[in-house]
Amino acid sequence: MSEHQFEEIEHTADWAIRVRARDLPNLFAGAARGMFGLLADLSAVVPDRRFEIDLQAIDVETLLIDWLNELLYLAEQQGFVFVDFVVHELAVRQDARLRAQAGGGRPAELFKMIKAATFSGLSIRQDEAGFQTELVFDV
Repeated sequence: MSEHQFEEIEHTADWAIRVRARDLPNLFAGAARGMFGLLADLSAVVPDRRFEIDLQAIDVETLLIDWLNELLYLAEQQGFVFVDFVVHELAVRQDARLRAQAGGGRPAELFKMIKAATFSGLSIRQDEAGFQTELVFDV
């Protein structure tokens, strides 16, 4: 498996993706890349702005949703999409904590907007290949 993989999966009314990664930092990066891949053609986006993000949550699932929703908020405020992600710290022992950097730029066009990442059916699973989750987005 490469660092991370994502694919769009069918969902009744909203959008959903399945993300697989060899470790948790790459799962977080892959989830963000997959989410923004639903919104725009990321291949032509040049990241010209970077944001430092520092989040804490009660568990890793909440941290993942907080991460995605923080990125959506920043993207909407700035009028662009994020395309690259560097996770500096991801701790999940007592409270979950994430320190990361996200780079973004303006896409040629947005296909649609996502209102929020949701907890619908969310679980992060680990097996011998790494980590996997399915994410549902409210559109």
